[in-house]
Amino acid sequence: MAVFKGAGVAIVTPMYDNGEVNYDKLGELLEEQIAGGTDAIIICGTTGESATLTMEEHSEVIRYAIRKVAKRIPVIAGTGSNCTATAIQLSQEAERDGADALLLVSPYYNKATQNGLKKHYTQIAGSVSLPIILYNVPSRTGCNILPETVAWLVKNVKNIVGVKEASGNISQVAKLMSLAGDELELYSGNDDQIVPIMALGGCGVVSVLSNIAPRQTHEIVASYLAGDVKKSCRLQLEAIELVEALFCEVNPIPVKKALNLMGRNVGPLRAPLFEMEEANAKRLETAMKNYGLL
Repeated sequence: MAVFKGAGVAIVTPMYDNGEVNYDKLGELLEEQIAGGTDAIIICGTTGESATLTMEEHSEVIRYAIRKVAKRIPVIAGTGSNCTATAIQLSQEAERDGADALLLVSPYYNKATQNGLKKHYTQIAGSVSLPIILYNVPSRTGCNILPETVAWLVKNVKNIVGVKEASGNISQVAKLMSLAGDELELYSGNDDQIVPIMALGGCGVVSVLSNIAPRQTHEIVASYLAGDVKKSCRLQLEAIELVEALFCEVNPIPVKKALNLMGRNVGPLRAPLFEMEEANAKRLETAMKNYGLL
């Protein structure tokens, strides 16, 4: 049984103006996502600015989300790190706090070898019993988890069950599914590739778009799963302008701007991320208006 099928939101971490985590606002966002039909919450991922959260904040944000969601939909905790010991600590804490699954980004900066990746993930998986979704995003980490490596991990490590594929390389995803097939739960990590990845056997998306359009993103996947590929494709294409605007600067700069434009008041970013450039902010606002969000 898949960790989830549908659209999971890679949710932002709201901040007060002084940079502290705004838990009250996070609670509001979680309720809005559940009401909007989102199928899973991914907490403390890239979009949640996990790289600039302290260890204590990282664990507390995960803990808060688990308690707030209260098993209404799955909560998947982002507990990856470029330090295996740190990833193990965060993963064990998330398991104790009641997470439903873990999302483990490939080790960034270190640029591990493929054998190193196998050992890294095997050690983390051996420290917990939760299902694990790997996260392949080489444009941010400098480390590509090759299809052969993912297939080996899924076949040899019991609780490694899936991958969030954000390489952008559809040929690589096709090779992966040819090697792993039904043993792998495949999630799109790119909002502009939901339908193509579903066509290769995917079961959903871990989405940035869902932060501002949960119902619409859910419907892209739900339509495909219901067999209405034509509708799913139409909805995917309708979202392309907005998705491009959401990634015209590094994530999560634009999506936090978008939420603030919608009156959600999610606050600032943590340095080294800063406010959008004016031209890009105008582009984002135009795309949101065209999509009917403003």
